[in-house]
Amino acid sequence: MGPRRRPETTDGNPRPTDHPGSGPAPSGVEEWKRAIAPYQEPSTWRAALQIADTLGPIVVLWYLISLSLSVSLWIALPLAVLVGVLLVRVFIIFHDCGHGSFFRSRLANDATGFVAGLLTFTPYYHWRWQHARHHATSGHLDQRGTGDVWTMTVQEYLEASRWKRFAYRLARNPFVLFVLAPVYLFVVRQRIPSPRAGKRERMSAWWMNLAIAVMVVGMSWWLGIVNYVVLQLAATAVAGAAGVWLFYVQHQFEDAYWERGEDWDYTAAALRGSSFYELPRVLRWLSGNIGYHHVHHLGPRVPNYYLERCHRSARIFEDVEPITLLGGLESLRLHLWDEGLRRLVSFGHVRRERRRREREAREEHRPSARSEGERD
Repeated sequence: MGPRRRPETTDGNPRPTDHPGSGPAPSGVEEWKRAIAPYQEPSTWRAALQIADTLGPIVVLWYLISLSLSVSLWIALPLAVLVGVLLVRVFIIFHDCGHGSFFRSRLANDATGFVAGLLTFTPYYHWRWQHARHHATSGHLDQRGTGDVWTMTVQEYLEASRWKRFAYRLARNPFVLFVLAPVYLFVVRQRIPSPRAGKRERMSAWWMNLAIAVMVVGMSWWLGIVNYVVLQLAATAVAGAAGVWLFYVQHQFEDAYWERGEDWDYTAAALRGSSFYELPRVLRWLSGNIGYHHVHHLGPRVPNYYLERCHRSARIFEDVEPITLLGGLESLRLHLWDEGLRRLVSFGHVRRERRRREREAREEHRPSARSEGERD
């Protein structure tokens, strides 16, 4: 029998059960259910305020960009960078709508999610389907490959072909991961629906492509096609790099959680496999509190504007160790999951370990060779 998947509801959230795996319920399940329950009810006025204080500045910035273009594109570029920074917050709104947690109304969530998806070049229903699989399988070694960062175990890496190892090292290179990959993901990859997705999810990608085409034509007519393409790429690159970095540091840290088969547990994967990325207040605002990722994975129906409050009010989160802004940079040196050590390790660690084993093997062989010679 294959590994059991976490059941999902129709809105893409893992269904809360007392038995995430096949064994008995882990201690603390009822505690965390009680802890997050008061924060799962969306607030219409908070959601509306968040839309206003996010989309309002973006509209103003694009207007200022249009004025600055009469002087120089170089003046407009810094403003496009600010648009990109705010698009990170737009994506968090999009993300919450996908979980059905931003508004009480499903229609309001879907409509807002579509508009936010247009601004971030992401098809709403298709992304929601992919993200639901991420939540249902996060930290599961047997179900990697959808909505996550490519992660190999040490053994898989050592047994891989030279070309696969090269591809993996390239994919984990910071320039590729945080500069090239985000632009490719949002500009190109999100335009192509997965054949494994349902009809509605695939159609959402094509409808979003049409909406993006209309937006691009309109913005190009307003700003000029070359100006718009350059500015949009700048904004997308900034937003994509920041978004991919946040996602990376939320799941790629030394003591992260990975398990196989029925040893995988939803609660443990949320609390130990999703980081508490403690950011300065201004960055918490810009990132929509998504640094409280352990809370989000435990309760995906908690909207972003309640994540911090939920974290601070529940005793179950007191022992979750935070990752600081500078500490998060340490994750850049970690590349492979060591199933023996149960932690992420660097390529350098693997090289040293392989040399140590080769040296031990040679040393074991030498006494054997001398003994044979003495017998002769």
